[in-house]
Amino acid sequence: MFINGVGTAVPPRSFSKAECWNAFKSSDWFHRLGPRAHAIAQAVLLRDNGIDSRHLALPSLDDVFAIDPDTLAGRFSKHAPQLASDAGAAALAQAQLDGQRIDAVIVSTCTGYLCPGLSGYVIERLGLRPEVQAYDLVGQGCAAAMPNLRMGNALLASGQCDYVLSVCVEVCSAAMYLDDDPGVLISACLFGDGAGAAVLSREPASHRRSVEWKHGRSLTDPACRDALYFEQRHGMLRNILTRRVPRLAAEHAHELFSTVLDDAGIRQDDIQAWIMHAGGRDVLQALQKQFELDADAFRYSAEMLRRYGNLSSAFVYFVLQAALDDDAPGGWWWMSSFGAGFSCHGALLAVD
Repeated sequence: MFINGVGTAVPPRSFSKAECWNAFKSSDWFHRLGPRAHAIAQAVLLRDNGIDSRHLALPSLDDVFAIDPDTLAGRFSKHAPQLASDAGAAALAQAQLDGQRIDAVIVSTCTGYLCPGLSGYVIERLGLRPEVQAYDLVGQGCAAAMPNLRMGNALLASGQCDYVLSVCVEVCSAAMYLDDDPGVLISACLFGDGAGAAVLSREPASHRRSVEWKHGRSLTDPACRDALYFEQRHGMLRNILTRRVPRLAAEHAHELFSTVLDDAGIRQDDIQAWIMHAGGRDVLQALQKQFELDADAFRYSAEMLRRYGNLSSAFVYFVLQAALDDDAPGGWWWMSSFGAGFSCHGALLAVD
């Protein structure tokens, strides 16, 4: 499988950490929460947490504090189709491919629910053929991009498809929840809205660098399921984020990576670029320590985190695009995502 085009999309409004803190202080929610919650939010939003700004699907930050089921569901149904379609259109443009050539579309999300699913909106807005195969994947959290791509690989390998459009979209502002729980508060301060997409094919593109998916593998550890997950409370999604996540992410990511390297017969020193999901600064630092790499190895992940925050499943598309835009050295690249489950996925990419 070859990745022939990558596209990303974010809402037009970007908000700095300081703006978020000032809006929180001025909101009714500030007075509903206790002093410890105030201290946690202030520490995350005003100190260096690896994030400078986030794009949110909101006209103003005042709207983020309208936290009720109907408002959040409406936010997702309005913005998720648009972001998914914008990212898909960008990927098609980069691949120089007409939407009529797409044989299957796969859309992943975890921050909202639509029935019929988002795939139908993407088909409509991008002018894909009515008979295109359409798949909606939910519940895989931040890790979803890699299972999405692996499904695309399977469809291509089966001979059913020549071109597959892979899309991940998250409207994290539609999964907003606030209370005194530290993990819930930290989640509210980390996540941004966005979508990523890729055009997948059985043949490389002639007009751009060849990015070939060579070896993919997954790892799921249900015993750690309670470390990171969504629960339903009062009709809304509530993100459970525990202190174990950075360590679990690093350990699972390294275990998976080592297994794939052994299967492929290559060494860590052969990796020329790291396309890593970044849950946050602490996760990146844990990865750096576990892999025994300096901070520069994860520079693309760190830069995307700084500019956009944690985009959940869409994040690795942004990192891949950043590495391609920077003309990172060819050879072996490692792409990996991890999240709810606890699950981790990775793939070796051969890049010319």
